[in-house]
Amino acid sequence: MNTTKGKSSITNHPVVSHEQWLTERKRLLAREKELTHLRDQVARERRALPWVRIDKVYTFDAPEGARTLADLFEGRRQLMAQHFMLGPGWEEGCPSCSYMADHTDGMNVHLAHRDVTFVAISRAPLAEIERFRQRMGWKFRWVSSFGSDFNHDFHVSFTPQEATGQVYYNYDMQRFECEELPGISVFYKDDAGEVFHTYSTYRRGVEAMMGTYNLLDLAPKGRDERDGPMAWVRHHDRYDLK
Repeated sequence: MNTTKGKSSITNHPVVSHEQWLTERKRLLAREKELTHLRDQVARERRALPWVRIDKVYTFDAPEGARTLADLFEGRRQLMAQHFMLGPGWEEGCPSCSYMADHTDGMNVHLAHRDVTFVAISRAPLAEIERFRQRMGWKFRWVSSFGSDFNHDFHVSFTPQEATGQVYYNYDMQRFECEELPGISVFYKDDAGEVFHTYSTYRRGVEAMMGTYNLLDLAPKGRDERDGPMAWVRHHDRYDLK
């Protein structure tokens, strides 16, 4: 390992001896352990949240026909839903939601092994969902909430009337941004077949699905988002990789 002091010719970054680097690395490790313990604590608090019983019957359009929210569990106790931004008439899904979804197929077998069923839910009609899914090559389950109140009740879709003012999103009133916004919601079904809403997250909370970000955060350039958060993200078939 190069132990000379100075600046890197590529990044203009400090270059030190291995001994100095090790001292700094151990200092950072202590901070990383603090973050890990805090994350574990917050996860415990998240699991301890009270639940809300879902009394309304939501019906979704799936490739095999109409399915209720309870049906989407597919025999498991836990259901995790990505609120995927694909509205009726859209030519393609949101690039950021697609970036999230690119991580899903590889995780699905592991989620299922831990009693979790994953589903993406969009307000676009099923035919429009299937057209985009085929383009992207995804295998995960994706259903349409078109014609139901589901997206509106979970505050990820907004009416044209709401577009003129403020909307309720991420647990607060804020200015309208788009008729569809992202989120992740989690549900539990008990032995009696009753369904409960246990958790929803929005804004940067959806980074939970973005494994690529976790790896980028380890790299020297980090997320490198000088043009704004996620400005670089494209549908995976539109990157110009050489």
